[in-house]
Amino acid sequence: MSSTPTTLFDKIGGAEAVKAMVDEFYRRVTQDPELEHYFRSVEMDKLRRMQFEFFAAALGGTVTYTGRPIIHAHHGLKISLVDFQRFVQHLFETLAKYPLSEQECYDIISRLNLYTNDVVSAGTGIVG
Repeated sequence: MSSTPTTLFDKIGGAEAVKAMVDEFYRRVTQDPELEHYFRSVEMDKLRRMQFEFFAAALGGTVTYTGRPIIHAHHGLKISLVDFQRFVQHLFETLAKYPLSEQECYDIISRLNLYTNDVVSAGTGIVG
């Protein structure tokens, strides 16, 4: 029987690694002067828990995302496409610390990019 990871969730290191990745990622975005204002009144423990579920599910883990639909969670935040791209860049830099190939990092980013319109247009009227 092979012990080779079968999903990106396994390859990144499972639940503990995804939790650590989410923590590192949000440390980066909350310290970014262009993005930190989006997180000033956010309950960060809840956000980290929802993002763990979101990333774990997106990476092929057996975790179920229980949060609100992405468009509802971002409604009224007026997130610009430039800020969303900055957010994604922080994720890419965070993922670079994990045992993932460049292509696997791009695969993860492409899964996140599926939600660009829900995040960006959810309060701005701009479709990304």
